[in-house]
Amino acid sequence: MAQPLCFVLMPFGRKPDAAGRVIDFDRVYHDLIAPSIAAAKMEPLRADEEMTGGIIHKPMFERLILCEYAVADLTTANANVFYELGLRHAIRAWSTVLIFALGGSQLPFDVAPLRALPYKLTPDGVPEDAEASVAALTTRLVEARRAHSDSPVFQLVEGFPDIQRLKTDVFRDRVRYSQEIKDALTAARKTGVDAVRQVEAKLGSLADEESGVVIDLFLSYRAVKAWDEMIGVAGRMASPLAATVMVREQLGLALNRAGRGDEAERVLTAVIEERGPSSETYGILGRVYKDRWEAAVKGGEALFARGLLDKAIAAYVKGFETDWRDAYPGVNAATLMELKDPPDPRRTTLIPVVRYAVERRVAAGKPDYWDHATLLELAVIAKDQERATVAIGDALASVQERWQPETTARNLRLIREARERRNDPVAWAIEIEETLVRRSGAAV
Repeated sequence: MAQPLCFVLMPFGRKPDAAGRVIDFDRVYHDLIAPSIAAAKMEPLRADEEMTGGIIHKPMFERLILCEYAVADLTTANANVFYELGLRHAIRAWSTVLIFALGGSQLPFDVAPLRALPYKLTPDGVPEDAEASVAALTTRLVEARRAHSDSPVFQLVEGFPDIQRLKTDVFRDRVRYSQEIKDALTAARKTGVDAVRQVEAKLGSLADEESGVVIDLFLSYRAVKAWDEMIGVAGRMASPLAATVMVREQLGLALNRAGRGDEAERVLTAVIEERGPSSETYGILGRVYKDRWEAAVKGGEALFARGLLDKAIAAYVKGFETDWRDAYPGVNAATLMELKDPPDPRRTTLIPVVRYAVERRVAAGKPDYWDHATLLELAVIAKDQERATVAIGDALASVQERWQPETTARNLRLIREARERRNDPVAWAIEIEETLVRRSGAAV
């Protein structure tokens, strides 16, 4: 009796991931994927094994549509694989298994709700502990025979693919409703937390609300620094949405600001372990350690504070090295290096690299508050009054939320206090710090 076919969606040959690691995908196929498919009593079929003539898309489409099962390797976020996966999810409600290699950068969309199976690689880019990985993938393939829906299209769009006119009319109404709520939240953010709460009170169950509305509510509470409310929204939203990297990162931020740093650290380190490194996750984790360091300094725990400062610097450096285009972790690493006594000499090498990253963003024509604030902070660290004067004007003109200048003022205060302890004050930087505090609405 013929075994069911299992189509394999994956890159071919040796390809680098975003972290620069070269992966041998042919070895991944031969050592991991093909044996797993065979063990699940299926027949593997990989696109590059097909030698049929004619238009290349025709056999690809046929296999995506007609093969009973499929395995998609999302490592390196290959565009062809993602295109093929989208087609597969639109056609097949179930029987598609996702895998990805641990240790690279995060994928461009969150696969956690889709139950992607991670596997490990050796430094040479071949499967590590292949026997265990084969067993895990075989189990997933056997489970796939039970016809449980794994396509987010079929899971989230009721009645798909039989979409009737009534549903499209309801969709139009929901789009209008969502825009009205988003407009109300935009206005509420300018008023304060009570106004945001009033908008939330008009909503139904957050688990049933449109994702864009829920995320807008979530971030609106962040804008008014309502950390407990933000944590509450994360707990009430739909599980697939709560499992996304963005929500988990922002939950970590809210937990930390609410004084629950240990929980924040667990949330963020779990994201890194499950989804790989990113500048955003490491940036928020660095802030967790930075806040702990400041508390230890105030508590007179000098040795403990020194260790926390080193952990914060390490987290920020890892974040910047993950994505050189994101200057946030880079400038924070440079700032904390300035706070050490004596200052960390690595900052002199780091500052021009971070400045270049920001200047490229500014040159692209889409600078925001954080770009100008980063240039300001770098100028203060470098004691460059001319650059700082230009940057403070640009930053003040770009403020969107009150907590933005407050955060920058806090960093400048830390730099000032460290320099004062070393008898190395910079008088002109004090006026800049006070200006930022006034712009945030806080007391000077």
